[in-house]
Amino acid sequence: MNLEIDDPKRVVLQIRAVLKKLRKEKRLSLEDLSELSGVSKLTLGNIERGETNPTIGMLWKISKSLSIPLMALFSTENNVNLSRAGEGLRIVGDGNNWAIEPVFQNTNNDMEIYRAYLQPNSTYYPEKHHHNTTELATIMSGTITINVNNESYILNQHDSISFSTDGTHSYANHTNDVVVLHFILKYEI
Repeated sequence: MNLEIDDPKRVVLQIRAVLKKLRKEKRLSLEDLSELSGVSKLTLGNIERGETNPTIGMLWKISKSLSIPLMALFSTENNVNLSRAGEGLRIVGDGNNWAIEPVFQNTNNDMEIYRAYLQPNSTYYPEKHHHNTTELATIMSGTITINVNNESYILNQHDSISFSTDGTHSYANHTNDVVVLHFILKYEI
């Protein structure tokens, strides 16, 4: 997955600053974080210097190793936040079949809300989430099949599902229309 935004350099600089701050707060060297995350020391250094646009897979590994929600790496502090569909940060999957837009993150860093889009006739297999994470999804438009631990659930517009992400899960759109859903990740970290 790649990060897409109107101003990609702004996102890279924001991740750079937040990652360096979080790493130092946890008293980790680049080498320590590399060992914990599985992301090379060179790549971590490039991210912290703002010299690379990290993949979503790298960011998931880093957030898991720091025991923080993914969106904590994009943290901004403001009393009022507005999230408009199609504006701001957009994370797009390889092949462009899946895209998510972070909506909000609560101040305790234990919950994130996303808006997601699954293209027609495609399937998305998410990266492994933090241990003890609960995912709650509501279908805003369309019909989707969500597979959780080899059990399939068909959800229509306004249907919701909640499940532990400790096992496997995937999203499949077997229709000719884009499916839009909102989902919440609730972390127990």
